Amino acid sequence: MALSWLAPALALWAVPAQAGAARAQAPAEAPAHEAFRAEIARRAPSELRAFYAARGHRPLWLDANGAPLPAAQALLRLLDTADLDGVNRRKLKPERVAKAVERAVQPRAAKVAVSAELALSAALASYVGAIRRVEPDGLVIESAALLPPVPSEAAVLQAAAGAPSLDAHIARMGWMHPLYAPIRQALADPALPAARRVQLRANLARARLLPAPRKGRYVLVDTASSRLWMYRDGQATGVMRVVVGKPDMQTPMMAGFLRYAVVNPYWNVPEDLIRTRIAANVLAQGAGYLVRGGYQVLGDWSDNALPVNVTLVDWRAVAAGAPAPRVRQLPGRDNFMGRVKFMFPNDLGIYLHDTPDRHLLRLPDRQLSSGCVRLEDAGRLGRWLLGRPLPSRGGAPERRVDLPEPVPIYITYLTAMPENGAIAFRDDTYGRDEPAPGPGARSAR
Repeated sequence: MALSWLAPALALWAVPAQAGAARAQAPAEAPAHEAFRAEIARRAPSELRAFYAARGHRPLWLDANGAPLPAAQALLRLLDTADLDGVNRRKLKPERVAKAVERAVQPRAAKVAVSAELALSAALASYVGAIRRVEPDGLVIESAALLPPVPSEAAVLQAAAGAPSLDAHIARMGWMHPLYAPIRQALADPALPAARRVQLRANLARARLLPAPRKGRYVLVDTASSRLWMYRDGQATGVMRVVVGKPDMQTPMMAGFLRYAVVNPYWNVPEDLIRTRIAANVLAQGAGYLVRGGYQVLGDWSDNALPVNVTLVDWRAVAAGAPAPRVRQLPGRDNFMGRVKFMFPNDLGIYLHDTPDRHLLRLPDRQLSSGCVRLEDAGRLGRWLLGRPLPSRGGAPERRVDLPEPVPIYITYLTAMPENGAIAFRDDTYGRDEPAPGPGARSAR
């Protein structure tokens, strides 16, 4: 991606060493003379007027001498490469912004510097607004409230002004999830092989759906690496391994609200497993298999369903594909759900749950479930969600324990993820990285 049009503006940042050091030490406050403040007060557009008034009309992008700060250069680069984000860069008019900055690099009149100041502020607001407008393609979502909100122009600038470092805020794209900027930076590498470019673009689009740093808690599950993170106030506070859906029974990308836990759950066996596992074992071992495994066969799917005589079921027909009866496993140490499941209501029957199959969690590849997410440490997640330990295993089955407040959960699929200062690439086990076939689409392999 050519940056030749940026050269004049960026070259003027290459000041002599002493001048650069002096500029770095200058506080990012208003220029010494009041002309700059007065010019900002006079020219700030209506949507930015309150922001500048609240800061005494001090500029955000200019140093004490009225020259642009290094953060302005970083923003110009983001604007010029906005196509990486799926944003039309032409609508952001990066050349016009760069021209205003170029004029302000060398000392000029207040109105020239203020033109750069206001152009940069408007450009940041427009860019953040554009990148935060997302279409939840491929995402099963409970509520639009789970999508990243589009902030107002004033809110964008208030976040930038309130950041400990404006330079870091721009470089790390503080309005996006922390995973976003490193993936974007890798995608911007012109030497990137074509296949990696396809993979990174797909993952950047998924990372764009994740929440920006904010107050509060949420859970993030990545099915590509089979891990779960607990986030509080924008920072990951814990991580654990999980088992997720196998390639032919994939865990979908989802966003919902964790609302309650179910302690001592039943396991309602899926119909395909009744045919392939339950029926086959009954035929091989007799009805005693059901007793030993703690299974019940029920007459229907109602809450008050009664057990039926298992010898009356034609298990051979069930194994051959006939309609299967309802089978559930009673709570207990060997229950497939383990001690607890955590519910975020959805039509797909996906939830988080404990598991007695601990050996699966030690495997490097953990895409082995029928779609639900099995937890390495359900007790730790329960304490984090509830603010107290889970109730003991004893007691009645299917005890509902409501969370103090709903906690958002995001299930994504990142085959390219920042780890230890680099991008870790994983196999596309679910086959989601390749662009969908269609006019103009072709494989990168």
